[in-house]
Amino acid sequence: MLIFSFFKTLTDQVITVELKNDLSITGTLKSVDQFLNIRLDGISVEDPERHPHMLAVKNCFIRGSVVRYVRMAAKSVDTTLLEDATRREAKEAKK
Repeated sequence: MLIFSFFKTLTDQVITVELKNDLSITGTLKSVDQFLNIRLDGISVEDPERHPHMLAVKNCFIRGSVVRYVRMAAKSVDTTLLEDATRREAKEAKK
């Protein structure tokens, strides 16, 4: 649940999602669920020559199982909050 909680804090931030088929989509994160399914608005494709069919798409829903990487700006990650949550989760797992 830690990863899900982390992604919930990134709502309304611009992220790039790289899919397993090498398609990279950049857009504003609007929602994420417990399966890490992602909804992006205002999307653009990093390689439009390779994926011209994606130029007309403005928003998309990405199934969590097809995501390879999620990239985001370093300034949008609150590392202290993430470290504290990781410690709490590890402590609860030991009980």
